Amino acid sequence: MARRSSRLSASAAQSELAKSLAALRVQLGVPGEYPAAAEEEARQASDAPLGSLPDLTELAFLTIDPAGSTDLDQAMHVRATDAGFEVHYAIADVPFFVTPAGALDAETRRRGQTLYAPDGRIPLHPPVISEGAGSLLPGQRRRAFVWRFSLAPDGTVTATSLTRAIVMSRRQWSYDEAQRALDDGNAPPELAPLPAIGKALIAQEAARGGASLNTPDQEVVLTPQGYGVERRVPLPIEDWNAQLSLLTGMAAARIMLDGGVGILRTMPPADDAAIAAFRARTELLGLPWVPGVEYGAYLRGLDRAQPHALAVLQAAASLFRGAGYEAFDGAPPAQPVQAALAAPYAHVTAPLRRLVDRWGLVICEALTAGNPVPEWVRASLPELPHIMNVTTSLSARLDSGAIDRVEAAVLSGRVGEEFDAVVLAQNHTKTRIQLAEPAVEASVDSIAGNPGDVVRVRLVSTSIATGALVFTPA
Repeated sequence: MARRSSRLSASAAQSELAKSLAALRVQLGVPGEYPAAAEEEARQASDAPLGSLPDLTELAFLTIDPAGSTDLDQAMHVRATDAGFEVHYAIADVPFFVTPAGALDAETRRRGQTLYAPDGRIPLHPPVISEGAGSLLPGQRRRAFVWRFSLAPDGTVTATSLTRAIVMSRRQWSYDEAQRALDDGNAPPELAPLPAIGKALIAQEAARGGASLNTPDQEVVLTPQGYGVERRVPLPIEDWNAQLSLLTGMAAARIMLDGGVGILRTMPPADDAAIAAFRARTELLGLPWVPGVEYGAYLRGLDRAQPHALAVLQAAASLFRGAGYEAFDGAPPAQPVQAALAAPYAHVTAPLRRLVDRWGLVICEALTAGNPVPEWVRASLPELPHIMNVTTSLSARLDSGAIDRVEAAVLSGRVGEEFDAVVLAQNHTKTRIQLAEPAVEASVDSIAGNPGDVVRVRLVSTSIATGALVFTPA
């Protein structure tokens, strides 16, 4: 089909997109440069001696992250033992760099978490810490909170310990590299047991009735032509790696609950009405969730290449609502469980990128060592849920707004074309669809179809400035 002269060129669309993304930051009030006083505190802290701590540099730690990552929160060392497995999981010692009630502390509380956007991330901590002295970069001596887990062959935890120590990562792996090494049988000894450990922990999760699934995600990618969107299915190693973080978060939650002080990441279980509605939806889609099958097992068994499976996964999100943070000092929360995991859970594995993890790590270290929880921690605990909820909302709005604008830029030269799409969901006013190619989602009017149906649509207009897309039935 010939391109109309009124359409934007690819370069013009990308230029307009850059302006739109910058305007989105202003519109949402996204933080800008770090205050000078906080920057200076960060610089001084990054130059400070590491101090006297146990030396665990003989362990060949490694990191696994998306390619190009520089803010490395976690490093692992895993091995098989006669009794099952041993896991050492090192978490960046961010509390060492942040003086309570200082300028850096105040600014991190204002930011709450690292924000990610196509035109660059907005870090929680200045790069001198988050990409330098605090990051578990390879070949560098670093302070860390080191969790040690002994696991039975089936993934049951038989022992847990936590200590501050000096560690050194030997290598930074990307997910693709690590998956390839495991598939080819070339993984080093400190990585090779990860699939067995991950699968055992997944089986433990399934037995609890949990369902923390790595489902296909819409991602913004940078191509030679500019920004684009694609739908990527996570590699198996991403799920295995995530299980170590979940293992640590559940251990941290148990330490806090037993100690009577802490902050949990909670999510209430779905009520009976929501479960019944979801079960009815799966039947209408021809992929029934039959009684007797656990929720997680059902979702894991779906073929994500099927259009109806995408609609089921969209509907499943209705059962995972109400996530938040519950701080306590004394009586535990009335509802302490994270329903997707079917267990209490706390955020402690990403302190470079998430504010609440700094509190969780300090609390867990104090409780496991039999020391008092620092007063600054107890005094500031009540404010954390509000900070995290506000900044999580900001992160979601930035993410959705950016994706909308990138999608509009990707489709700006294709007004008038027709596309196949899958109906994901429908309500009284809008229908949510996903194009087969490119991987664009949109909420549209006047599109008839039940969830899971394949429909043909025509693109009527795009707006890079607002991210709006208008489709009509073809």
